[in-house]
Amino acid sequence: MADQHRGAMGGVGGGYGDLHRGGGGYGGGDTQQQRQSAMMTALKAATAATAGGSMLVLSGLILAGTVIALTVATPVLVIFSPVLVPAAITLALMAAGFVTSGGLGVAALSVFSWMYKYLTGKHPPGADQLDHAKARLASKARDIKDAAQHRIDQAQGS
Repeated sequence: MADQHRGAMGGVGGGYGDLHRGGGGYGGGDTQQQRQSAMMTALKAATAATAGGSMLVLSGLILAGTVIALTVATPVLVIFSPVLVPAAITLALMAAGFVTSGGLGVAALSVFSWMYKYLTGKHPPGADQLDHAKARLASKARDIKDAAQHRIDQAQGS
């Protein structure tokens, strides 16, 4: 069945389907198929050459336009540079501030969301580590308290 399907799809001659259609597997069908394959290859090459050539022409036009625009704009940029440079610096700092503010806002929202999940008992990722750290911290605090109480008792006993 797979051979019949391959033969019907235009595969290489000699398949089971070619024999049933009277192709015999070898003969005149192959030359027609080779011609169609060569025509398809030529069509693909012509399409690729046309697309590539048009893109090359467009890139050349864009390059020429960029050079002309820079040539025209350079004197204007030099004349207005005492105003443009501080304005560009100000805009860059403002943009950096907005991006930083947004990033810190998103971070704060994610922290509040994690805290809400932790406090409501939904066990967010990292809750086990936090519980372990809390237990270790409580244990150390108890040890320090006991050591301080022991020293106070020694100081009062002597």
